[in-house]
Amino acid sequence: MDFEEKTINRKEIFKGHIFTVAVDDVELPNGLGQSKRELIFHNGGVGVLAITPEDKIILVKQYRKAIEATSIEIPAGKLEVGEAGGEAAAALRELEEETGYTSPKLTLLHDFYSAIGFCNERLRLYMADNLVKVENPRPQDEDEVIELMEVTLAEALDLIASGEICDAKTIMAIQHLQIIRK
Repeated sequence: MDFEEKTINRKEIFKGHIFTVAVDDVELPNGLGQSKRELIFHNGGVGVLAITPEDKIILVKQYRKAIEATSIEIPAGKLEVGEAGGEAAAALRELEEETGYTSPKLTLLHDFYSAIGFCNERLRLYMADNLVKVENPRPQDEDEVIELMEVTLAEALDLIASGEICDAKTIMAIQHLQIIRK
């Protein structure tokens, strides 16, 4: 069966600094007619499962306007324009800006899409388990207010179980660590 939906027309609704919203008219496969698809196009992002020399996971606590709540997450951020193909460098930038650490080596854990039903945001999830403190780290983004937490794997799993960690990339990273440590 042919699953491809062919775009007949695309109407851009909004173009912002982070994403673009469009509505596509599509031809459905196998002569099933036409439909509309509301889509979000995003440059993508990176996240880092950062593990200190003391075997603690570094988490970032910050307010997330989209959910009107404080969230606990791994260090992460969006790709800036022109960073496509340089995701590891972007991950190291975010790690340093948010935590004051860097790492001589990143391990790619997962390369995935966050919400493929309507968004093309692609995330690269890395692990840095050989952190080095940066003497003069890059400054945090001016509009970012964060608090760092260092927790054990068991404490992180408890935060997931209690619902305090509800961010998908963070849950994936922590559960990945749980699997490889068994």
